[in-house]
Amino acid sequence: MAAAPVSGVAAILGRATLAAFDEAVVGRRSETEVLLAALAAGRHVMLEGPPGTGKSTLLRTLADAAGVGLVFVEGSAELTPGRLVGSHDPSRVLAEGYRDENFLDGPLVQALRGGELLYLEELNRVPEETINVLITVMSEGELHVPRLGLVRAAPGFALVAAMNPFDAVGTARISAAVYDRTCRIRMDYQSAPDEELVVARAVCSAPGGGRVLDIPGLDRVVALVRATRDHPEIRIGSSVRGAIDMVLVADRLARLRDVPTSDPGVGLDAALAALTGRIRVHEGGERSAEEIITELWHLVYDPPATTDPPEEPGKAVGATGRDRPAPPEPH
Repeated sequence: MAAAPVSGVAAILGRATLAAFDEAVVGRRSETEVLLAALAAGRHVMLEGPPGTGKSTLLRTLADAAGVGLVFVEGSAELTPGRLVGSHDPSRVLAEGYRDENFLDGPLVQALRGGELLYLEELNRVPEETINVLITVMSEGELHVPRLGLVRAAPGFALVAAMNPFDAVGTARISAAVYDRTCRIRMDYQSAPDEELVVARAVCSAPGGGRVLDIPGLDRVVALVRATRDHPEIRIGSSVRGAIDMVLVADRLARLRDVPTSDPGVGLDAALAALTGRIRVHEGGERSAEEIITELWHLVYDPPATTDPPEEPGKAVGATGRDRPAPPEPH
């Protein structure tokens, strides 16, 4: 059974609203359009992509624009069906028995009753028995809770799940039953110019971050972060959040040391602080995260000097065909 069309979402469909989304979420016009359309059509949604690609920002922006509630749940192995659904208050049960008013709504029941969006992050870290509860809700639009009864989804309820399909540690494969009940939207990393704009906006809005926009070399900060995603020794690279932290830390560090932000020591220390905890090195690798980030930093900020190509035999050094003297004319 499909969800009811999300109340308020259909009303915000339009180019003026999409332009407002562009201000809040950089480089996500297509994904925004599809998400709006899916929720307005009463579909449940799966957002797939690596961390830092704007999944939660996009959904929060939509919920604010539509005026609908957003119930946030962090997926983990500890998210049991009881924690997702809710339970009766033990102390009140002892005194009064199992009564409806003694039930403490979990996030799922809260969203069902309120006709709100249930946003579940890291779905592939959630136990299978908990996912089965969600499958029932997506199929039937209702949930039977022991000693409470039937909880039906109010108009506007929808599940939006998110996950990083590239993280294979501590995760499980999502069953076809989930995909069969959701519309899937893939969210890859944005382009380099878009990520530069994301960083610029983030540091500008940070406390005391207005002057950070004057730091030169924002393109190189983003280039360094993007290089972590393609390095053969790195299993998972940094999100754009690493670039944001690198810029902010470099700015404050330069103030503390009373040196310009272009100081190599400032840049390298900021990169190590911002990126080494965000990347995941392949198990069994010979080098540490610090060594790899240091190497990448030097490649981006201090690239090896290019050497002139070797001269061809018999060719004058430094002389081109135009510059080389003409041979003497025969007498």
